[in-house]
Amino acid sequence: MAPNPTDQHVGSRVRMRRKMLAMSQQKLSAALGLNLHQVQKYESGANRIMASRLQQISHILQVPVTFFFEGAPNASAPHGSNESKLWIAQIDDFVSDPDGLRLIEAFMRIDDADLRRRIVMLVQEIARTPPEHRLRGLKRQKKAPDVPGLSRWP
Repeated sequence: MAPNPTDQHVGSRVRMRRKMLAMSQQKLSAALGLNLHQVQKYESGANRIMASRLQQISHILQVPVTFFFEGAPNASAPHGSNESKLWIAQIDDFVSDPDGLRLIEAFMRIDDADLRRRIVMLVQEIARTPPEHRLRGLKRQKKAPDVPGLSRWP
């Protein structure tokens, strides 16, 4: 039987947060009093995480339990549907990619909620721009582009 999409999503969020904290699977398994194989099964969604265990994980990973359900696949989508599989694959690819992980780590360090929203809007606008036009204007500029809310570049 295929893993439940919600279990896979929760597991991928556990993996993402663990990686954001630069914590190994071994360290998490030791903190939980489990063997490494069990943590691997949790992160892959092969084993469902019980509520009390998820609360323990949330404490260790320093996030509320609700963090693990943010962006969960559509609960009304049939189990094993292409929509839920695609969503989980995209999350897994993103958290497994070094650039995706660096982006998450940097974004999580931004405390200003308004600035975070503006960054999301900027990224969404970049994603809508055809690839051949993305760097054209930046190559000619000697300074960083002026983006509202992002006027100070490091």
